[in-house]
Amino acid sequence: MLRERIRPVQRPGASWWPDSALLTPVTQVAGLGNYGLWGTRHSVGMEVLDRLARQLAVAEGWRVDKRCCADVALATAHGLELVLLKPRRFMNLNGLSVASAAEIYSLGPEDIYLVHDDLDKALGKVAIKLGGSASSFEMTRLRIGIGRPEGDVTVSNYVLSPFTAGEREKLEQILVQAVTCLLEHIQILASRRPVAGLMVERAD
Repeated sequence: MLRERIRPVQRPGASWWPDSALLTPVTQVAGLGNYGLWGTRHSVGMEVLDRLARQLAVAEGWRVDKRCCADVALATAHGLELVLLKPRRFMNLNGLSVASAAEIYSLGPEDIYLVHDDLDKALGKVAIKLGGSASSFEMTRLRIGIGRPEGDVTVSNYVLSPFTAGEREKLEQILVQAVTCLLEHIQILASRRPVAGLMVERAD
């Protein structure tokens, strides 16, 4: 037979965590990049998170969470509580913040979105890679194309440089496209989640 039970989300202890989130499925959306190097190609994932926060009306809600060394804002979209995350680390250490936040909020890989730049996609290309199957979960990635450097410019110098004025003009629409793509995918995810934190289990 089937039985239903409440699976509460772990309360992280921060006073700004809303009580309404306690019985609501949670998803982490992490914008990757080099914290403090705003406007550079390698940090475009963080720009997407800033745009997402504005669209979800939580742009003033960013707080520093020392437990995961990140800026965190809480939002709601399509019935899911979103933990928006911008690691306060360099790109190669972003994973530490993502993993710490996942532990704090009791999340698995299938509950996490990573937003980051992609050298192998032209500027303006946005692509989302779905997570794994039910038996092999992986984090979902939203890739923002930045293209490859031309001439003698090294990859490291290229990704750590700011967008040019011409690229910046295109970036506005790219950010809109990225946020739209992300929210559409989250809507699909929400439709597959248990409602109001209920988890259906089969009793032995």
